[in-house]
Amino acid sequence: MFTIGPHTLANTLALAPMAGVTDRPFRQLCRRLGAGLVVAEMVTSDTRLWNSQKSRTRLPHADEPGPVSVQILGNDPVMMADAAQQNVALGAQIIDINMGCPAKKVCKKAAGSALMQDEALVADIVAAVVESVSVPVTLKIRTGWCPNSKNAVTIAQLAEKLGIQALAVHGRTRACRFAGEAEYQTISEVCQSVSIPVYANGDIDSPFKAKLILESTGASGIMIGRAAQGNPWIFRDTAYFLAHDTLPQAPGVTEVAADVKAHLSALHQLYGEDAGVRIARKHIGWYTQALPGGSNFRKAFNQLLSAGAQHQALEQYFIHLSLSASTLPIGGYRHTDAVLPKKNSIGKRDLAA
Repeated sequence: MFTIGPHTLANTLALAPMAGVTDRPFRQLCRRLGAGLVVAEMVTSDTRLWNSQKSRTRLPHADEPGPVSVQILGNDPVMMADAAQQNVALGAQIIDINMGCPAKKVCKKAAGSALMQDEALVADIVAAVVESVSVPVTLKIRTGWCPNSKNAVTIAQLAEKLGIQALAVHGRTRACRFAGEAEYQTISEVCQSVSIPVYANGDIDSPFKAKLILESTGASGIMIGRAAQGNPWIFRDTAYFLAHDTLPQAPGVTEVAADVKAHLSALHQLYGEDAGVRIARKHIGWYTQALPGGSNFRKAFNQLLSAGAQHQALEQYFIHLSLSASTLPIGGYRHTDAVLPKKNSIGKRDLAA
């Protein structure tokens, strides 16, 4: 059983917060397909910037299935505490503090993973947020600022003492951004140093990798980010694989078509036609990236200007796919017998520091 404060989660899998990606339609889809926890894209702690159309669309959570986890970003303890309180008023049931974002525009403001350079400020922010709200507070970090400065264990222990109720650790430093392979040795050390739940994050792109990282690090759960873009079924597949050591049947064309079309409709409904049409292009691009005829389809789809035209094009595309296949090559991790390879034959390089 996986719990964060009073919340009992369906499983140990979480959708990572991703700016511009994990909006309400995508979160709801991933939750329905098996994510036990979904975290909203980060919002700034500067509430003066909440009056934009984007923020007004993103912030309300009162009608969203729970537990609702909202990530906040900033470097001022008072502003972070205020943002936490206001998000709780808007429906947040878990507040997540961002100390993992490596983006230059974030780190230039001494926020995100840049905070890991200042452990005193980390303590001030964590304490302020935890004391300001009655809901659980979680924290997302990286392994450190740079390969020669890995302080994830120190920050994890500090966070636990100050009341953080769960951690997510991305297996790279801020300097590494998303380059190279993630390393999991530091995550293992964090897991051994604290008693609160720890999500392992970074380059977990298949059910096999998820199982390997869970077993090798001692993590409580797995947080999946970029691998879910275009493949929200990874949560369904991973949950099944962790339970049965075998993959479920690949998603059929009809199943994929229904999920993608529902996602498209939700985007149009949430953002309105003009913005919804624009935002849909990247999601549909991810879905069709590895599918037959996807390249030509995307070129045409990206020229469409109305919701109706997008729905019609998507309908025709999946009808065409259904004529030649019953299942689709979603995820890229399927194999002929769909049985777990021997433990000593997979992923040893994935554990290298």
